[in-house]
Amino acid sequence: MSGSSSASPPAYTPPRVWKWDAESGGRFARINRPVAGSTHDQELPVGRHPLQLYSLATPNGVKVTILLEELLALGRTGAEYDAWPIDIGAGEQFGSGFVAVNPNSKIPALLDRSAAPPIRVFESGAILVYLAERFGAFLPTQPDARAECLSWLFWQMGSAPYLGGGFGHFYAYAPEKYEYPINRYAMEVKRQLDVLDRNLAERRFLAGDDYTIADIATFPWYGALVLGRLYDAAEFLDVRSYRHVVRWAEEIAGRDAVRRGERVNKVWGPEELRVPERHDATDLG
Repeated sequence: MSGSSSASPPAYTPPRVWKWDAESGGRFARINRPVAGSTHDQELPVGRHPLQLYSLATPNGVKVTILLEELLALGRTGAEYDAWPIDIGAGEQFGSGFVAVNPNSKIPALLDRSAAPPIRVFESGAILVYLAERFGAFLPTQPDARAECLSWLFWQMGSAPYLGGGFGHFYAYAPEKYEYPINRYAMEVKRQLDVLDRNLAERRFLAGDDYTIADIATFPWYGALVLGRLYDAAEFLDVRSYRHVVRWAEEIAGRDAVRRGERVNKVWGPEELRVPERHDATDLG
């Protein structure tokens, strides 16, 4: 924990009933709201492939594009896909077309048009399971191995909000830095890193010897964190001390399909790494 700050923020007394009457501040304040549903009519584009992905190259979005690129690398040609960027800063996730695919208005969202009617899949973990089962890869079929893989997958789904919505928000995005929430979530993220480190001390990958959707889900969050790619917090969290997580992350980062998947729907960073839309392999060079 850091040392005590010289001045504490003023105490907050919650009202009896909370009301949304002002933006809370911070990087994403303009698009946050306490209600669901669409705010405007906006149809989604549709490409030529059965799989239509609507996403952005955030950690949750990258999970899906990495898996799709891994499936294509295995020769699963049916995993060809169109990937369309959703500008969450402009509120495109609240358009009527997107809300029809994901009523939760979060990326990523997948529409499988090979079925009639088309199948919608939302929540990144659900999309990973859907694709792994459909194409028969990266999800073990033996009951014990499958259970271990799914346990780590859902560990990631339950843990990452503490890293992103908790630590990342208060450390990197909140309008002001306060000691209590940063310390609270830093402690939890370091505990999570220790969980991973102890597991990976005995295994090559999260669920054992094989690379699975558990690794694909966890890498864009915790792999990126220990590689110094998230929140400019590597030194603060002493991420290099989790040497087994670092070893695991460096191995996954070196996979060709991972490097391709990380570029899809990327609209920031060096121009040569941006692939805002992806419709076939040539888009990735």
